[in-house]
Amino acid sequence: MEPTRGPLSTGQLDVIIAKLLRTTVQDFTQDVSQEDVQRVCATTVDVLKSQPSLVEIAPPVVVCGDIHGQFADLLKIFATIGFPPNKKYLFLGDFVDRGPRSLETAVLLFCFKARYPESFFVLRGNHECSNINRLYGFYEEIARRFGQADSERIWILFNQTFAWLPYVGLVANRILCMHGGISPEMNSLRQLRELHRPSLDPPNPSLELNILWADPAQGIQGIRPNPRGISILFGEDVLTSVCKQLKIDLVVRAHQCVQYGAEFFGNRKLVTLFSAPRYEMQDNVGATLTIEMSPNLRCIFRFFAPTANNDDR
Repeated sequence: MEPTRGPLSTGQLDVIIAKLLRTTVQDFTQDVSQEDVQRVCATTVDVLKSQPSLVEIAPPVVVCGDIHGQFADLLKIFATIGFPPNKKYLFLGDFVDRGPRSLETAVLLFCFKARYPESFFVLRGNHECSNINRLYGFYEEIARRFGQADSERIWILFNQTFAWLPYVGLVANRILCMHGGISPEMNSLRQLRELHRPSLDPPNPSLELNILWADPAQGIQGIRPNPRGISILFGEDVLTSVCKQLKIDLVVRAHQCVQYGAEFFGNRKLVTLFSAPRYEMQDNVGATLTIEMSPNLRCIFRFFAPTANNDDR
C-alpha cells in the first residue's frame, strides 16, 4: 500500500460516499482503493481526536443499534429516514463482524463522520475491538476481498480508528446512549467525558469494558457475572441508581438481538435497540429510535424488515 497522503477534503469524501452508495459486493475493491481506505481512516481519526469520549447531541437525532455488516439494511435505513446531513444520526456500535459487508459499512460510516462531524456520531461497540473482530468475520472479510498480502495492515488501520471512537452519547442532557450497558461505578458525566482513548482493547475489568459489554437482567439485585464470560449483568436497582446519579431519564443501548427491534427494561428507564433485521438468519426485525425535541422529548420507533436480497446485505 502507498503511504497515506493526508486528510481528505470534503469534495474527496463526497466522491467516495457516492461510490459507496452505488457499489456492489463484487465491485467494492475496484470502486474504493486501499489508499482511499487509508485516507478515510486517517481523516476520521483527526475528527474523533477533536471530540470527547462522551459526545453531547441536541435533538432531533436518529439512533441506530447493531448493524453487523448488513450494508443493504443500513442503506435502507438511510433511504427510508433520510441521508446525512438531512438527518442527524447516532450509531451505537457493532457495525462490523458477522454480516457480509462490514467493509462498506465501516467505510461509509467513517465517511459520514468525517464529512459531517457535528451531525453524525458513531460510538464504539465490543466488535470494534481487535480481539473480537479478529475472530468474528471482519479480519477474514478484509483478507478475502483485499487479498491476504495487505490484510493485516488494513485490519490494523481500521482498529486504530476504532480505538478513537467515543464510548457514550448524551442526547439533550437526559438520554444516555452506549453500546453495552451501565456500571455501578458510573458517578458523573465528567467521568464519562474523560474515559481513556485510544485503546485497542479496553482492560478487563474496567468501566470502558462494561460500557461495551454489560447487559441488563430481570430478577436480580446489584450486579452478577455475565454469562458471556466477560463484564457484568446489572439489575433494575443499579439502573435506577445510575439514572439518579447522572440525572438522566433513559438509557438507550444495543448489544443484544431483540425480537421486535426494541425492548424496554426497568420500568422503561432503559431500551435495547437492534437495527440488523434477520440477524444471522433469525426472524427478528430491526428498529431505529428518533428522538425529537419537545417538552418531554418525544421518542419514535421505526421498524425494518430484512432487505429482499438477503445474500447481499
